[in-house]
Amino acid sequence: MSDMNEINIKKSGFVAIIGRPNVGKSTLLNCLIGEKVSITSPKPQTTRWQILGIKTHHHSQIIYIDTPGLHREEKRAMNRYMNRIASAVILDADVIVFMIDATSWRGEDEMVLRKLQDAKKPVILAINKIDLIKDKSDLLPLIDRLKDKFHFTHIVPISAMDAENTRHLEEEITKLLPEGPQLYPEDQLTDKTIRFQIAEIIREKLIQATEEELPYTTTVEIEQFQQGEKLTEIGAIIWVERSGQKVIIIGTRGTRLKKIGIQARREIESLLGNKIFLRLWVKVKENWTDDDRALRSLGYE
Repeated sequence: MSDMNEINIKKSGFVAIIGRPNVGKSTLLNCLIGEKVSITSPKPQTTRWQILGIKTHHHSQIIYIDTPGLHREEKRAMNRYMNRIASAVILDADVIVFMIDATSWRGEDEMVLRKLQDAKKPVILAINKIDLIKDKSDLLPLIDRLKDKFHFTHIVPISAMDAENTRHLEEEITKLLPEGPQLYPEDQLTDKTIRFQIAEIIREKLIQATEEELPYTTTVEIEQFQQGEKLTEIGAIIWVERSGQKVIIIGTRGTRLKKIGIQARREIESLLGNKIFLRLWVKVKENWTDDDRALRSLGYE
């Protein structure tokens, strides 16, 4: 721990990372914090919550807000819930980072940009995945086009995956922070509890182990969490919408569920710093993603 104290913090504020699904918002958050505080996967809509990542410098404290990707289709209660969270953050943040994918501009990017039109806050455009662009001069037409669409405070091309130019992005963010006191302890990295982080690790391994649509109909609830000196016992329920999905997750003779458990256990042990005993159950709660009451009961408030 550093010798910083509250008097040293001169600037602090909330920075929303906004964008359509799958542009790399959670990867950027983890890169800026220097620790994994938000789960990631190549599949869109992995992030379902508003997750804070806290970065304390010598004179400033930045509270990054990772948000679910804004998307046009609101077919189910879960989709509406995620859009509400991401939209609300635009109003609350001191600085907004609008993140796009350098390889493609889509209708959903346009939709996010429209939501930013009324924002009374500085907006930085972060053009991500520039590691996939061989000739960086190919970015110039995109930058020119976007300059005409919106008055961005700064435009910063980055690669969140390779941490390319992310320090420059953070420098520009820091300049825009309002004056203010330290809001969180200097060694705190996120606002989320250990139980939440464990549930998210299990969900990440579940997403990685299953096919296309299945991850969107699953959630994880921690039912038991008992910490001992040498061993922590954890019991978690994986909720699905149909019995057919339960069969897929369990796999032949339980092989897939066992694999999910092994991969999750390794990461949870690293998080907690001691051995764990992990039990996983798969249960059915029909159409929970389209039921507001079921969403609330599972912590989606």
